[in-house]
Amino acid sequence: MEFEDLKTHRKLTVYRGIRKADLHRNMYTISLMNEGLRAGLLTTQESARIQHAFMQILQELIYKYTQGESTSVTTETAESLLSSIMYAADAYLYSYEEPERAMVYLKTSDVRRIYEKGLERVRRCFEETKQLYDELAANKLNVPVDAYLMTLEESIPVFLRKYGILFDAHNTMASIDYPLAVDDMRLQGVYYIKQYLERLKLETDFCRLFDEQELLELLIHYGRECRFNFRIELFNIFELVLQHAVFSILSGGKAGCVQISEVQYKILEQQFMNINESQIRSVIENGMQRLQQELQIQNVLMKMYMDWNTEDFVKRVSHAAKHDSLRSVIITWREKEAKSMVLSFDEQDRMSDVDLRRRLQEIKGCVNKEDKIKLIVSRFHSFFDYIDLLESNSLYGDEYEALFTAFGVMELAILVTIVFYEELRNESPDLPSMLFMDKEYSVEWQLYFHQYLKGLSRERLQDVEKKMKEIGYEQITFF
Repeated sequence: MEFEDLKTHRKLTVYRGIRKADLHRNMYTISLMNEGLRAGLLTTQESARIQHAFMQILQELIYKYTQGESTSVTTETAESLLSSIMYAADAYLYSYEEPERAMVYLKTSDVRRIYEKGLERVRRCFEETKQLYDELAANKLNVPVDAYLMTLEESIPVFLRKYGILFDAHNTMASIDYPLAVDDMRLQGVYYIKQYLERLKLETDFCRLFDEQELLELLIHYGRECRFNFRIELFNIFELVLQHAVFSILSGGKAGCVQISEVQYKILEQQFMNINESQIRSVIENGMQRLQQELQIQNVLMKMYMDWNTEDFVKRVSHAAKHDSLRSVIITWREKEAKSMVLSFDEQDRMSDVDLRRRLQEIKGCVNKEDKIKLIVSRFHSFFDYIDLLESNSLYGDEYEALFTAFGVMELAILVTIVFYEELRNESPDLPSMLFMDKEYSVEWQLYFHQYLKGLSRERLQDVEKKMKEIGYEQITFF
């Protein structure tokens, strides 16, 4: 009896010997076999038989790949085809909740059957992914954020068109720029795309709970505060909206609001500036729970996804509070600034290509500098056209300075944001200090503009710098 108990205990020890931490999602079958060998659940003979079976499937797949013309391909192609085979096998074996059960099935079943069942699971996942994409594309956010829109309108459609279940199951085949709030890069192929779309749908559904115009204004104010063009930068909309919805709750606002006033900012500043990270975590977790309750969020997955963002949220607020930079995290609403009275920043007001070429020919025909500048000022009314003019090589030497002198503070401020975009993006020092940095220019007008700025008085530069802080970077779409 004692012997039997010991034997039973030994069997249980071996049976539970697979270390899940050593199983890799992208190479599940291979890592499962390695763990099986280590734990004594798989013999070397069994491992060799399984590997041989996969090699036979590879030979058949090569024949299909070459359309019966050859039984050999390059090493790179063979490795890719084998990866596609293993991807399908992984898809089926990973479906077992317990790796020990997957190990038993791998040992006792026909490997070809595992592969075929895996192919079927991949096909099913692909169909579900297409359906998920259709739902998301039909309800995407109406926001002018390039990475978000290009992902849904270009990158995902490319994947759906090119994805090959038989030969390229493991390839993701998509260049996705838009970052999720919580991503899992361990996945590949269609399983990654499906997970990406599932999470993007959660993010999109959450953001759609808020007023569209208010959400857009949050993006605009965010771009102004961070000194970047929110249309072209990579950031996550969901994180921004979630955090400001929590800020709204914590400062006495509504759950469905992301607009933070100056008064609300002061309330939040008083809360966060005098407590440690642990206390900040408690405050934010409480705000997150209240937000879920007041928005009546019933979707368990959405609740989990919101909670997953709590830790990064806490660290961001804690760091900002510690370094007295809460304004970089809590975006407050400020009065809209008046636009330039001299030039139009509306792209619809720019000249047609034909008109622009005609005007440039007239300008090049002017010999006198003063006449040239008068002609420019009288004929050009769109800032977009001025950028085209500057990049057309129609001006020479001190003609650049004469044109810059004709600009107002607003126009100069916007030119600074173009020329020093990266420096401003990286929170460089004040404008006078930036002018003495070493910098290379790819176009001539920017060098002349730099020299022009260095000749301005400190008071004039301060006026320009003040106006820079008021600029809506979303207006500057001509980088």
